Amino acid sequence: MLPATDLRRMFLLGVLGVAASNYLYYLAIQRTNVATAIILQYTAPVWVLLYTVARGLQKPTLQRVAAVALAVTGIALVIGIFGSGGFRLDTIGVLAALGAAFSFAFYNVGGHSILARYDRWTVLLYVILSASLFWIIVNPPWKIMAAHYSADQWLFLLVFSLISVLAPFSLYFAGLQHLEPTRAIVVSCLEPVFSIVIAAAILGELMRPLQTVGIVLVLVAIVVVQLPDRRLREEITLVEPME
Repeated sequence: MLPATDLRRMFLLGVLGVAASNYLYYLAIQRTNVATAIILQYTAPVWVLLYTVARGLQKPTLQRVAAVALAVTGIALVIGIFGSGGFRLDTIGVLAALGAAFSFAFYNVGGHSILARYDRWTVLLYVILSASLFWIIVNPPWKIMAAHYSADQWLFLLVFSLISVLAPFSLYFAGLQHLEPTRAIVVSCLEPVFSIVIAAAILGELMRPLQTVGIVLVLVAIVVVQLPDRRLREEITLVEPME
């Protein structure tokens, strides 16, 4: 049995991290648009860096600051924030997107800390369980049953939950065991990049020149943040994988 303190931390990671970030992100899309929601959510690397620097866990090296700046700028170009879509401002939507960014930053920092002491599958189990229990309370099963989904819809929801929730979080938690939060969250900026590339490759969507520049900036940011800093010893201890 895990200590009560660590159980509370995992519960908070599940509710304030996983559940909140997903809900607030979709709410932001609903109230604004995809471009606004993504660019505000992916200010998370900025908040992670500011938090770790403020807590004295890291130094604000040029390498880290440049990587975060390149990643955020690259995402802005990838999603076409300067194009015809642009920002669509809505108070609730903007607050929701910023809340998603804070939640994303929270489970990066908190997840790395808890993964220093427990196997990632144990952490994933309790985090997903706590997020599930939270949603069962917020949206009880009888409300879901009242929607009368068809068998095909249930199958879609099952596959969607496995592919878009369970698999990504299990892989991301594995990454957090080996990377400190700033490095991990900068690498996560590949998500919108992959969306654009897959849409271009499979759906035949046109990739604009600015999007290509944005992809290059994100890739450069990932390389820069992973480079070893010879001047400073890593402040956050990297965690050896626990299998």
